[in-house]
Amino acid sequence: MCAAAPNAASTTSLDQFSARQIAAGVAAGDFSAVEVARAALDAVEARDGEVQAFLQVSADLALAAAEATDARRAAGEPLGPLAGVPVAFKDNMNLVGTRTTCASRMLENYESPYTATCVQRLLDAGATPVGKTNMDEFAFGSSTESSAFHPTHNPWDTERVPGGSSGGSAAAVAAGEVTVALGSDTGGSIRQPASLCGVVGMKPTYGAVSRYGVVAFGSSLDQVGPFGRSVEDVALAMNALVAAGHDPWDSTSQDCPVDFLEHLDDSIEGRCVGIVPALMDAEGLTQEEKNAVLLAAHALEEQGARVVEVELPNIASAIAAYYVIAPCEAFSNLARFDGVRYGYQESGCATLAEQTSLSRAHGFGEEAKRRQMLGAYLLSSGVYDTYYYPAQQVRTLITADYARAYETCDVILMPATPRTAFRFGEISDPTQMYASDMYTISNNIAGNGGISVPMGLGAVSGLPVSAQLQGPAFKDRSLLTFARAIERAVGTAPVAPGFAGKGGELR
Repeated sequence: MCAAAPNAASTTSLDQFSARQIAAGVAAGDFSAVEVARAALDAVEARDGEVQAFLQVSADLALAAAEATDARRAAGEPLGPLAGVPVAFKDNMNLVGTRTTCASRMLENYESPYTATCVQRLLDAGATPVGKTNMDEFAFGSSTESSAFHPTHNPWDTERVPGGSSGGSAAAVAAGEVTVALGSDTGGSIRQPASLCGVVGMKPTYGAVSRYGVVAFGSSLDQVGPFGRSVEDVALAMNALVAAGHDPWDSTSQDCPVDFLEHLDDSIEGRCVGIVPALMDAEGLTQEEKNAVLLAAHALEEQGARVVEVELPNIASAIAAYYVIAPCEAFSNLARFDGVRYGYQESGCATLAEQTSLSRAHGFGEEAKRRQMLGAYLLSSGVYDTYYYPAQQVRTLITADYARAYETCDVILMPATPRTAFRFGEISDPTQMYASDMYTISNNIAGNGGISVPMGLGAVSGLPVSAQLQGPAFKDRSLLTFARAIERAVGTAPVAPGFAGKGGELR
Protein backbone atom coordinates (compact mmCIF):
# COMPACT_ATOMS: atom_id res chain seq x y z
CA MET A 1 0.00 0.00 0.00
CA CYS A 2 1.16 3.52 -0.71
CA ALA A 3 1.70 5.95 2.13
CA ALA A 4 -0.75 8.69 2.94
CA ALA A 5 0.24 12.28 2.24
CA PRO A 6 2.62 13.56 4.93
CA ASN A 7 1.87 16.49 7.15
CA ALA A 8 4.30 19.36 7.52
CA ALA A 9 6.19 17.71 10.37
CA SER A 10 6.69 14.31 8.74
CA THR A 11 9.40 12.99 6.44
CA THR A 12 8.40 10.49 3.76
CA SER A 13 10.29 9.05 0.81
CA LEU A 14 8.90 10.19 -2.53
CA ASP A 15 8.99 6.65 -3.89
CA GLN A 16 6.16 5.67 -1.52
CA PHE A 17 3.72 7.76 -3.52
CA SER A 18 1.74 6.95 -6.63
CA ALA A 19 1.24 9.51 -9.39
CA ARG A 20 -2.32 10.14 -8.23
CA GLN A 21 -1.18 10.72 -4.65
CA ILE A 22 1.51 13.16 -5.72
CA ALA A 23 -0.92 15.15 -7.88
CA ALA A 24 -3.53 15.12 -5.10
CA GLY A 25 -0.96 16.18 -2.50
CA VAL A 26 0.23 19.09 -4.64
CA ALA A 27 -3.35 20.19 -5.32
CA ALA A 28 -4.24 20.02 -1.62
CA GLY A 29 -1.11 21.86 -0.52
CA ASP A 30 0.23 18.91 1.49
CA PHE A 31 3.50 19.63 -0.27
CA SER A 32 4.58 21.81 -3.17
CA ALA A 33 5.56 20.71 -6.66
CA VAL A 34 8.98 22.23 -6.02
CA GLU A 35 9.41 20.03 -2.95
CA VAL A 36 8.51 17.00 -5.07
CA ALA A 37 10.92 18.05 -7.81
CA ARG A 38 13.76 18.48 -5.34
CA ALA A 39 12.99 15.11 -3.79
CA ALA A 40 13.12 13.47 -7.23
CA LEU A 41 16.41 15.19 -8.10
CA ASP A 42 17.82 14.09 -4.74
CA ALA A 43 16.74 10.53 -5.48
CA VAL A 44 18.49 10.60 -8.85
CA GLU A 45 21.64 11.99 -7.24
CA ALA A 46 21.58 9.31 -4.54
CA ARG A 47 20.66 6.33 -6.71
CA ASP A 48 21.75 6.86 -10.28
CA GLY A 49 25.43 6.31 -9.65
CA GLU A 50 24.58 2.63 -9.30
CA VAL A 51 21.78 2.43 -11.87
CA GLN A 52 22.95 4.89 -14.54
CA ALA A 53 19.45 5.22 -15.92
CA PHE A 54 19.91 8.83 -17.04
CA LEU A 55 21.90 10.38 -19.84
CA GLN A 56 20.90 13.90 -18.85
CA VAL A 57 19.25 15.30 -15.72
CA SER A 58 17.22 18.43 -16.48
CA ALA A 59 17.22 20.03 -13.03
CA ASP A 60 16.52 23.56 -14.28
CA LEU A 61 13.59 22.41 -16.40
CA ALA A 62 12.21 20.34 -13.53
CA LEU A 63 12.32 23.20 -11.03
CA ALA A 64 10.89 25.69 -13.55
CA ALA A 65 7.97 23.37 -14.34
CA ALA A 66 7.36 22.76 -10.62
CA GLU A 67 7.43 26.49 -9.87
CA ALA A 68 4.87 27.05 -12.64
CA THR A 69 2.63 24.36 -11.12
CA ASP A 70 2.86 25.98 -7.68
CA ALA A 71 2.11 29.38 -9.19
CA ARG A 72 -1.04 28.02 -10.83
CA ARG A 73 -2.19 26.56 -7.54
CA ALA A 74 -1.50 29.84 -5.72
CA ALA A 75 -3.55 31.66 -8.35
CA GLY A 76 -6.46 29.27 -7.86
CA GLU A 77 -6.12 27.81 -11.35
CA PRO A 78 -6.96 24.16 -12.00
CA LEU A 79 -4.05 21.76 -12.01
CA GLY A 80 -3.43 18.91 -14.42
CA PRO A 81 -3.87 15.24 -13.50
CA LEU A 82 -0.08 14.79 -13.31
CA ALA A 83 0.61 17.99 -11.37
CA GLY A 84 4.06 17.74 -9.83
CA VAL A 85 4.60 14.11 -10.87
CA PRO A 86 8.29 13.42 -11.67
CA VAL A 87 8.68 11.94 -15.14
CA ALA A 88 11.56 10.92 -17.40
CA PHE A 89 11.73 10.54 -21.16
CA LYS A 90 13.65 8.09 -23.32
CA ASP A 91 16.41 9.95 -25.10
CA ASN A 92 14.89 9.52 -28.55
CA MET A 93 12.18 12.06 -27.61
CA ASN A 94 12.83 15.73 -28.25
CA LEU A 95 12.47 18.17 -25.37
CA VAL A 96 13.53 21.78 -25.79
CA GLY A 97 16.31 22.55 -23.33
CA THR A 98 17.84 19.06 -23.55
CA ARG A 99 19.94 17.08 -25.98
CA THR A 100 18.33 14.22 -27.89
CA THR A 101 21.18 11.79 -28.45
CA CYS A 102 19.47 8.44 -29.04
CA ALA A 103 22.45 7.15 -26.99
CA SER A 104 24.62 7.57 -30.08
CA ARG A 105 27.85 9.41 -30.81
CA MET A 106 26.15 10.47 -34.02
CA LEU A 107 23.83 12.79 -32.03
CA GLU A 108 25.98 13.34 -28.94
CA ASN A 109 25.65 17.14 -29.11
CA TYR A 110 22.26 17.44 -30.82
CA GLU A 111 20.09 20.05 -29.10
CA SER A 112 16.34 19.40 -29.29
CA PRO A 113 14.88 22.03 -31.66
CA TYR A 114 11.31 21.37 -30.53
CA THR A 115 9.39 19.21 -28.07
CA ALA A 116 7.81 15.90 -29.05
CA THR A 117 4.03 15.77 -28.81
CA CYS A 118 4.07 12.89 -26.31
CA VAL A 119 6.45 14.83 -24.07
CA GLN A 120 4.45 18.03 -24.38
CA ARG A 121 1.23 16.29 -23.44
CA LEU A 122 2.71 15.06 -20.16
CA LEU A 123 4.06 18.54 -19.47
CA ASP A 124 0.63 20.02 -20.26
CA ALA A 125 -0.81 17.61 -17.67
CA GLY A 126 1.50 19.16 -15.07
CA ALA A 127 4.33 16.62 -15.03
CA THR A 128 7.82 17.61 -13.90
CA PRO A 129 10.56 16.68 -16.44
CA VAL A 130 13.46 15.17 -14.48
CA GLY A 131 15.58 14.15 -17.45
CA LYS A 132 16.35 11.93 -20.43
CA THR A 133 17.01 8.22 -19.98
CA ASN A 134 19.51 5.84 -21.48
CA MET A 135 18.65 3.41 -24.26
CA ASP A 136 20.15 1.07 -26.80
CA GLU A 137 21.63 3.20 -29.57
CA PHE A 138 18.79 4.38 -31.84
CA ALA A 139 16.63 1.78 -30.03
CA PHE A 140 18.54 -1.12 -31.62
CA GLY A 141 18.79 -3.66 -28.84
CA SER A 142 17.24 -5.55 -25.95
CA SER A 143 19.64 -4.83 -23.09
CA THR A 144 20.72 -1.15 -23.19
CA GLU A 145 24.27 -2.46 -23.65
CA SER A 146 24.59 -0.82 -27.08
CA SER A 147 24.36 2.72 -25.67
CA ALA A 148 27.39 4.69 -26.83
CA PHE A 149 27.81 6.27 -23.40
CA HIS A 150 27.35 3.65 -20.69
CA PRO A 151 25.17 0.65 -19.87
CA THR A 152 22.22 0.95 -17.50
CA HIS A 153 22.08 -1.46 -14.57
CA ASN A 154 19.05 -3.39 -13.40
CA PRO A 155 18.06 -2.04 -9.96
CA TRP A 156 17.19 -5.57 -8.78
CA ASP A 157 20.71 -6.78 -9.50
CA THR A 158 23.17 -4.21 -10.79
CA GLU A 159 25.30 -6.92 -12.41
CA ARG A 160 22.42 -7.59 -14.81
CA VAL A 161 20.87 -5.70 -17.72
CA PRO A 162 17.59 -3.80 -17.40
CA GLY A 163 16.41 -4.90 -20.85
CA GLY A 164 15.98 -2.62 -23.80
CA SER A 165 15.82 -0.63 -25.74
CA SER A 166 13.99 1.53 -23.17
CA GLY A 167 16.12 0.16 -20.34
CA GLY A 168 16.87 3.55 -18.80
CA SER A 169 13.20 4.45 -18.43
CA ALA A 170 12.32 1.07 -16.89
CA ALA A 171 15.26 1.23 -14.48
CA ALA A 172 14.49 4.81 -13.43
CA VAL A 173 10.98 3.76 -12.39
CA ALA A 174 12.14 0.53 -10.75
CA ALA A 175 14.74 2.43 -8.71
CA GLY A 176 12.18 5.02 -7.59
CA GLU A 177 14.00 7.88 -9.29
CA VAL A 178 10.82 8.96 -11.08
CA THR A 179 7.19 7.93 -10.80
CA VAL A 180 6.42 7.66 -14.52
CA ALA A 181 8.63 7.38 -17.59
CA LEU A 182 8.04 7.19 -21.32
CA GLY A 183 9.63 4.67 -23.64
CA SER A 184 9.18 3.59 -27.22
CA ASP A 185 8.34 0.07 -28.37
CA THR A 186 9.21 -1.17 -31.87
CA GLY A 187 9.45 -4.88 -31.12
CA GLY A 188 9.06 -5.06 -27.34
CA SER A 189 11.22 -2.20 -26.12
CA ILE A 190 8.75 -1.16 -23.41
CA ARG A 191 7.33 -4.51 -22.34
CA GLN A 192 10.62 -6.45 -22.22
CA PRO A 193 12.52 -4.00 -19.94
CA ALA A 194 9.39 -3.54 -17.84
CA SER A 195 9.41 -7.30 -17.31
CA LEU A 196 13.10 -7.47 -16.44
CA CYS A 197 12.87 -4.50 -14.05
CA GLY A 198 9.61 -5.52 -12.36
CA VAL A 199 7.43 -2.56 -13.38
CA VAL A 200 4.32 -2.04 -15.50
CA GLY A 201 5.03 -1.16 -19.13
CA MET A 202 2.44 -0.52 -21.82
CA LYS A 203 2.69 -0.42 -25.60
CA PRO A 204 -0.54 1.19 -26.81
CA THR A 205 -2.16 0.42 -30.12
CA TYR A 206 -0.21 1.83 -33.08
CA GLY A 207 -1.53 5.34 -33.70
CA ALA A 208 -2.96 5.86 -30.22
CA VAL A 209 -0.03 8.07 -29.20
CA SER A 210 1.64 10.61 -31.48
CA ARG A 211 5.16 9.81 -32.67
CA TYR A 212 5.90 13.39 -33.73
CA GLY A 213 9.24 14.46 -32.30
CA VAL A 214 10.36 10.89 -31.57
CA VAL A 215 13.41 9.84 -33.59
CA ALA A 216 12.15 7.05 -35.84
CA PHE A 217 13.43 3.48 -35.92
CA GLY A 218 10.68 1.58 -37.76
CA SER A 219 7.91 3.97 -38.69
CA SER A 220 5.24 1.29 -39.16
CA LEU A 221 6.17 -0.38 -35.87
CA ASP A 222 7.18 2.34 -33.37
CA GLN A 223 4.82 3.32 -30.57
CA VAL A 224 5.30 5.45 -27.45
CA GLY A 225 4.03 4.23 -24.09
CA PRO A 226 4.42 4.67 -20.32
CA PHE A 227 6.15 2.86 -17.47
CA GLY A 228 4.90 2.98 -13.87
CA ARG A 229 4.96 0.94 -10.70
CA SER A 230 1.19 0.50 -10.83
CA VAL A 231 -1.46 0.00 -13.48
CA GLU A 232 -3.18 3.18 -12.27
CA ASP A 233 -0.05 5.25 -12.86
CA VAL A 234 0.15 3.90 -16.41
CA ALA A 235 -3.55 4.67 -16.94
CA LEU A 236 -3.04 8.25 -15.73
CA ALA A 237 -0.15 8.68 -18.14
CA MET A 238 -2.21 7.22 -20.99
CA ASN A 239 -4.96 9.73 -20.29
CA ALA A 240 -2.46 12.56 -20.62
CA LEU A 241 -1.00 11.11 -23.81
CA VAL A 242 -4.33 10.79 -25.65
CA ALA A 243 -6.51 13.49 -24.06
CA ALA A 244 -5.81 16.12 -26.73
CA GLY A 245 -6.84 13.72 -29.51
CA HIS A 246 -5.37 13.51 -33.00
CA ASP A 247 -2.01 15.18 -33.53
CA PRO A 248 -1.97 16.94 -36.92
CA TRP A 249 1.83 16.60 -37.00
CA ASP A 250 1.57 12.79 -37.12
CA SER A 251 -0.51 11.39 -39.97
CA THR A 252 -0.84 8.03 -38.20
CA SER A 253 -2.18 9.60 -34.99
CA GLN A 254 -5.77 8.69 -34.14
CA ASP A 255 -8.43 10.15 -31.87
CA CYS A 256 -8.80 7.96 -28.78
CA PRO A 257 -11.63 9.53 -26.75
CA VAL A 258 -11.17 7.16 -23.83
CA ASP A 259 -10.79 7.68 -20.10
CA PHE A 260 -8.41 4.89 -19.13
CA LEU A 261 -9.34 5.25 -15.47
CA GLU A 262 -13.11 4.99 -15.99
CA HIS A 263 -13.35 1.19 -16.07
CA LEU A 264 -10.03 0.36 -14.43
CA ASP A 265 -11.60 -1.51 -11.50
CA ASP A 266 -14.46 -3.13 -13.41
CA SER A 267 -15.19 -6.79 -12.79
CA ILE A 268 -13.81 -9.24 -15.34
CA GLU A 269 -16.38 -11.89 -14.45
CA GLY A 270 -17.60 -13.70 -17.55
CA ARG A 271 -14.93 -12.23 -19.78
CA CYS A 272 -12.55 -14.41 -21.75
CA VAL A 273 -8.75 -14.75 -21.68
CA GLY A 274 -6.94 -16.63 -24.42
CA ILE A 275 -3.74 -18.64 -23.97
CA VAL A 276 -1.68 -19.91 -26.92
CA PRO A 277 -0.40 -23.42 -26.00
CA ALA A 278 2.48 -23.30 -28.49
CA LEU A 279 3.85 -20.16 -26.82
CA MET A 280 3.69 -21.69 -23.36
CA ASP A 281 5.81 -24.63 -24.49
CA ALA A 282 8.20 -22.69 -26.72
CA GLU A 283 11.91 -23.48 -26.64
CA GLY A 284 13.80 -21.04 -24.47
CA LEU A 285 10.97 -20.19 -22.09
CA THR A 286 12.09 -20.71 -18.50
CA GLN A 287 9.87 -22.40 -15.95
CA GLU A 288 9.90 -19.24 -13.82
CA GLU A 289 8.37 -17.14 -16.58
CA LYS A 290 5.89 -19.89 -17.49
CA ASN A 291 4.80 -20.16 -13.87
CA ALA A 292 4.27 -16.40 -13.75
CA VAL A 293 1.84 -16.60 -16.66
CA LEU A 294 0.04 -19.56 -15.10
CA LEU A 295 -0.26 -17.59 -11.86
CA ALA A 296 -1.75 -14.67 -13.77
CA ALA A 297 -4.23 -17.01 -15.47
CA HIS A 298 -5.25 -18.41 -12.08
CA ALA A 299 -5.69 -14.90 -10.66
CA LEU A 300 -7.98 -13.98 -13.55
CA GLU A 301 -9.97 -17.21 -13.22
CA GLU A 302 -10.39 -16.57 -9.48
CA GLN A 303 -12.05 -13.27 -10.42
CA GLY A 304 -14.52 -14.93 -12.78
CA ALA A 305 -12.76 -14.85 -16.15
CA ARG A 306 -12.78 -17.84 -18.47
CA VAL A 307 -9.42 -19.06 -19.81
CA VAL A 308 -9.54 -20.73 -23.22
CA GLU A 309 -6.96 -21.94 -25.71
CA VAL A 310 -6.51 -19.95 -28.92
CA GLU A 311 -4.18 -20.36 -31.86
CA LEU A 312 -1.85 -17.93 -33.64
CA PRO A 313 -0.67 -20.23 -36.45
CA ASN A 314 1.84 -17.87 -38.05
CA ILE A 315 3.38 -16.35 -34.93
CA ALA A 316 6.49 -18.52 -35.25
CA SER A 317 7.39 -16.45 -38.32
CA ALA A 318 7.12 -13.12 -36.48
CA ILE A 319 10.81 -12.70 -35.63
CA ALA A 320 11.87 -13.52 -39.19
CA ALA A 321 9.38 -11.03 -40.65
CA TYR A 322 10.33 -8.36 -38.12
CA TYR A 323 14.04 -8.61 -38.86
CA VAL A 324 13.29 -7.93 -42.50
CA ILE A 325 10.77 -5.10 -42.07
CA ALA A 326 12.45 -3.28 -39.17
CA PRO A 327 15.98 -3.06 -40.65
CA CYS A 328 14.55 -1.86 -43.97
CA GLU A 329 12.68 0.94 -42.23
CA ALA A 330 15.71 1.71 -40.04
CA PHE A 331 17.93 1.98 -43.11
CA SER A 332 15.55 4.51 -44.64
CA ASN A 333 15.07 6.50 -41.43
CA LEU A 334 18.74 6.72 -40.51
CA ALA A 335 19.89 7.77 -43.98
CA ARG A 336 19.37 11.38 -42.83
CA PHE A 337 22.24 11.12 -40.35
CA ASP A 338 25.05 11.90 -42.75
CA GLY A 339 27.14 14.35 -40.72
CA VAL A 340 26.30 17.17 -43.13
CA ARG A 341 23.14 18.77 -41.79
CA TYR A 342 23.57 17.57 -38.22
CA GLY A 343 25.22 14.84 -36.25
CA TYR A 344 28.80 13.67 -35.87
CA GLN A 345 31.02 15.10 -38.61
CA GLU A 346 34.43 13.70 -39.50
CA SER A 347 37.06 16.37 -40.13
CA GLY A 348 40.02 16.52 -42.52
CA CYS A 349 38.31 14.73 -45.40
CA ALA A 350 39.20 15.46 -49.01
CA THR A 351 35.69 14.96 -50.43
CA LEU A 352 32.09 15.13 -49.25
CA ALA A 353 31.66 11.43 -50.03
CA GLU A 354 34.62 10.55 -47.82
CA GLN A 355 33.35 12.79 -45.04
CA THR A 356 29.87 11.25 -45.14
CA SER A 357 31.23 7.71 -45.18
CA LEU A 358 33.60 8.27 -42.26
CA SER A 359 31.06 10.27 -40.26
CA ARG A 360 28.62 7.39 -40.43
CA ALA A 361 31.31 4.78 -39.83
CA HIS A 362 32.57 6.52 -36.69
CA GLY A 363 29.28 8.05 -35.51
CA PHE A 364 27.27 4.81 -35.41
CA GLY A 365 27.93 1.85 -33.13
CA GLU A 366 28.20 -1.76 -34.22
CA GLU A 367 24.54 -2.74 -33.83
CA ALA A 368 23.33 0.42 -35.60
CA LYS A 369 25.65 -0.30 -38.52
CA ARG A 370 24.64 -3.96 -38.58
CA ARG A 371 20.94 -3.15 -38.91
CA GLN A 372 21.44 -0.46 -41.51
CA MET A 373 23.62 -2.71 -43.64
CA LEU A 374 21.04 -5.48 -43.35
CA GLY A 375 18.30 -3.06 -44.40
CA ALA A 376 20.35 -1.84 -47.37
CA TYR A 377 20.85 -5.41 -48.52
CA LEU A 378 17.20 -6.38 -48.10
CA LEU A 379 16.04 -3.39 -50.15
CA SER A 380 18.54 -3.95 -52.95
CA SER A 381 17.53 -5.01 -56.44
CA GLY A 382 16.95 -8.74 -56.73
CA VAL A 383 16.62 -9.21 -52.97
CA TYR A 384 13.55 -7.08 -52.25
CA ASP A 385 11.12 -9.53 -53.86
CA THR A 386 12.74 -12.48 -52.10
CA TYR A 387 12.56 -11.12 -48.54
CA TYR A 388 10.76 -7.81 -48.08
CA TYR A 389 7.58 -8.61 -49.99
CA PRO A 390 7.12 -12.05 -48.31
CA ALA A 391 7.75 -10.45 -44.90
CA GLN A 392 4.87 -8.07 -45.52
CA GLN A 393 2.71 -11.02 -46.54
CA VAL A 394 3.58 -12.74 -43.25
CA ARG A 395 2.63 -9.52 -41.48
CA THR A 396 -0.82 -9.71 -43.04
CA LEU A 397 -1.21 -13.34 -41.95
CA ILE A 398 -0.18 -12.60 -38.36
CA THR A 399 -2.58 -9.67 -38.19
CA ALA A 400 -5.39 -11.90 -39.46
CA ASP A 401 -4.48 -14.59 -36.89
CA TYR A 402 -4.90 -12.09 -34.09
CA ALA A 403 -8.23 -10.88 -35.49
CA ARG A 404 -9.57 -14.45 -35.52
CA ALA A 405 -8.33 -15.11 -31.99
CA TYR A 406 -10.05 -11.98 -30.68
CA GLU A 407 -13.36 -13.27 -32.04
CA THR A 408 -13.31 -15.78 -29.16
CA CYS A 409 -11.47 -13.90 -26.38
CA ASP A 410 -11.09 -10.38 -25.02
CA VAL A 411 -7.33 -10.52 -24.38
CA ILE A 412 -4.47 -12.96 -24.88
CA LEU A 413 -2.20 -13.86 -21.98
CA MET A 414 1.41 -14.89 -22.65
CA PRO A 415 4.96 -14.33 -21.37
CA ALA A 416 6.59 -10.94 -21.92
CA THR A 417 10.10 -12.39 -22.03
CA PRO A 418 11.50 -15.90 -22.18
CA ARG A 419 13.72 -15.40 -19.14
CA THR A 420 14.67 -13.07 -16.30
CA ALA A 421 17.36 -10.39 -16.55
CA PHE A 422 20.69 -11.74 -17.80
CA ARG A 423 24.19 -10.64 -16.85
CA PHE A 424 26.17 -8.08 -18.83
CA GLY A 425 27.96 -9.73 -21.72
CA GLU A 426 26.12 -13.01 -21.21
CA ILE A 427 24.49 -12.82 -24.64
CA SER A 428 26.97 -11.89 -27.37
CA ASP A 429 25.34 -13.54 -30.39
CA PRO A 430 23.00 -10.98 -32.02
CA THR A 431 20.49 -13.64 -33.02
CA GLN A 432 20.23 -14.85 -29.41
CA MET A 433 19.68 -11.25 -28.32
CA TYR A 434 16.92 -10.87 -30.91
CA ALA A 435 15.14 -13.85 -29.32
CA SER A 436 14.65 -11.76 -26.16
CA ASP A 437 11.68 -10.20 -27.96
CA MET A 438 10.13 -13.47 -29.15
CA TYR A 439 6.90 -12.82 -27.23
CA THR A 440 6.51 -9.14 -28.06
CA ILE A 441 7.39 -8.65 -31.73
CA SER A 442 4.17 -10.11 -33.15
CA ASN A 443 2.14 -7.43 -31.41
CA ASN A 444 4.10 -4.65 -33.13
CA ILE A 445 3.69 -6.39 -36.46
CA ALA A 446 -0.09 -6.46 -35.96
CA GLY A 447 -0.21 -2.97 -34.41
CA ASN A 448 -2.23 -4.09 -31.38
CA GLY A 449 -1.80 -3.03 -27.75
CA GLY A 450 0.13 -4.91 -25.08
CA ILE A 451 1.11 -4.54 -21.44
CA SER A 452 3.65 -6.24 -19.16
CA VAL A 453 2.47 -6.78 -15.58
CA PRO A 454 4.88 -7.65 -12.72
CA MET A 455 4.24 -11.02 -11.09
CA GLY A 456 6.69 -10.83 -8.21
CA LEU A 457 10.01 -12.63 -8.10
CA GLY A 458 11.05 -15.95 -9.58
CA ALA A 459 11.48 -18.76 -7.08
CA VAL A 460 14.89 -19.72 -8.46
CA SER A 461 16.47 -16.48 -9.65
CA GLY A 462 14.90 -14.11 -7.13
CA LEU A 463 14.50 -11.65 -10.02
CA PRO A 464 11.33 -10.02 -11.40
CA VAL A 465 9.03 -12.15 -13.53
CA SER A 466 5.96 -10.98 -15.40
CA ALA A 467 2.97 -11.75 -17.58
CA GLN A 468 1.96 -10.02 -20.77
CA LEU A 469 -1.55 -9.16 -21.92
CA GLN A 470 -2.28 -8.38 -25.55
CA GLY A 471 -5.54 -7.02 -26.92
CA PRO A 472 -7.28 -5.90 -30.11
CA ALA A 473 -6.45 -2.56 -31.71
CA PHE A 474 -7.82 0.42 -29.77
CA LYS A 475 -9.05 -1.77 -26.92
CA ASP A 476 -6.24 -0.61 -24.66
CA ARG A 477 -8.62 0.33 -21.86
CA SER A 478 -9.68 -3.31 -21.65
CA LEU A 479 -6.02 -4.32 -21.35
CA LEU A 480 -5.66 -2.04 -18.34
CA THR A 481 -8.79 -3.50 -16.74
CA PHE A 482 -7.36 -7.02 -16.99
CA ALA A 483 -3.93 -5.82 -15.86
CA ARG A 484 -5.54 -4.19 -12.84
CA ALA A 485 -7.28 -7.47 -12.03
CA ILE A 486 -3.91 -9.26 -11.98
CA GLU A 487 -2.47 -6.47 -9.86
CA ARG A 488 -5.28 -6.89 -7.32
CA ALA A 489 -4.11 -10.45 -6.81
CA VAL A 490 -0.33 -9.92 -6.69
CA GLY A 491 0.03 -6.30 -5.53
CA THR A 492 1.71 -3.25 -7.03
CA ALA A 493 5.38 -3.26 -7.96
CA PRO A 494 7.77 -2.22 -5.18
CA VAL A 495 10.88 -0.13 -5.61
CA ALA A 496 13.87 -2.43 -5.99
CA PRO A 497 15.53 -3.33 -2.68
CA GLY A 498 18.53 -1.20 -1.88
CA PHE A 499 16.99 1.87 -3.49
CA ALA A 500 13.71 2.40 -1.59
CA GLY A 501 13.95 5.41 0.67
CA LYS A 502 17.51 6.19 -0.43
CA GLY A 503 17.41 9.95 -0.96
CA GLY A 504 14.35 11.68 -2.34
CA GLU A 505 12.61 12.58 0.89
CA LEU A 506 9.60 14.86 1.11
CA ARG A 507 9.69 17.02 4.20
